[in-house]
Amino acid sequence: MIKFLDIQKITSSYEPELSESVKKVIDSGWYLQGEQVALFEKEYATFIGTGNCIGTANGLDALRLILKAYIQLGIMEQGDEVIVPANTYIASILAITDNGLVPVLVEPDENTYNLNLSLVEQHITKKTKAIMVVHLYGQICWNKDIRELADKYQLKIVEDNAQAAGAMSVSSVRSGALGDAAAHSFYPGKNLGALGDGGAVTTNDSELATVIRALGNYGSIQKYVNDYQGLNSRLDEMHATILRVKLKKLDDDNMHRREIAQFYMNHIQNTDVKLPLVDGSAQVNDQLGHVWHLFVIRHRKRDLLQKYLADKQIQTLIHYPIPPHQQKAYPQLNHLTYPITEMIHREVLSLPISQVMTIDEAKIVASAINTFNLSVHC
Repeated sequence: MIKFLDIQKITSSYEPELSESVKKVIDSGWYLQGEQVALFEKEYATFIGTGNCIGTANGLDALRLILKAYIQLGIMEQGDEVIVPANTYIASILAITDNGLVPVLVEPDENTYNLNLSLVEQHITKKTKAIMVVHLYGQICWNKDIRELADKYQLKIVEDNAQAAGAMSVSSVRSGALGDAAAHSFYPGKNLGALGDGGAVTTNDSELATVIRALGNYGSIQKYVNDYQGLNSRLDEMHATILRVKLKKLDDDNMHRREIAQFYMNHIQNTDVKLPLVDGSAQVNDQLGHVWHLFVIRHRKRDLLQKYLADKQIQTLIHYPIPPHQQKAYPQLNHLTYPITEMIHREVLSLPISQVMTIDEAKIVASAINTFNLSVHC
């Protein structure tokens, strides 16, 4: 069996340092808002390249808190609009609507699957206050035009960096430091994953950081003094110490993912399969703007291909089968049509990829895909 993601093997790759660090936290008797969180926040801010990092309970909360803080600061108010890609995980949309803001969905680029930045300006109205860029599947969604556009209309840029920890833009700025604020997820399956839920916000805006930190701590800066109606959303000591261990290897781990991705690119030769593109190129190893959280192919008979691979003991996943605008959670969006987004969700299939996957395993996956023949397996 080739697992989609071998969490046990990934965890073992950080031993014995991981277990030793966890034991130190257990023995310390201090599990919240302690030394490990403070150290991780400092180290992660340095890694990303921002002045501030605030640990949160998960990536969705990180997004929610950014928008909630902008409302508290008077920069946004309920009913304002946030431009967001139609092709994204639903968490991007949930963070917007949870704050009483209005998501304005924009189609993706068919090749990169990220927000089509050339379509953004035509969706800006007097109610628009922010653009949320999602670095989907691990690939940076950014160009200089989006910053110029935000400055032109006085908009905030919020990065959903849940899938792209460690990605580097062409200007040598990491994702998470490109916009005004960024949300990060440390869900166990992420490139930088905890052993449970965790998240963070990074920003160079110190005033925003102060409000976010308070909002995530019941709205309190000083104990029992509540300045805001906040949440309980804090990164704990155990996950912080785990993340500190893993952060040291993140760039190396991401580089190994690029090697697996490059192998797939070179060896998957089924003409019915559409391979991913990185900035319009099939070359991977020298492209630091993609950390390959997911390796996503497309096939017009995706479900048949997935079953074929499962029969050969190869696990795959679909990211994601139902686009946000077609979810029951958003009946007010169900009447909308986004042809490119809908096509992507019908056809995408995520192949196994990780920092512990071997080239031999990748060979088995590629060989299986190459032997899939529609005329035989339909």
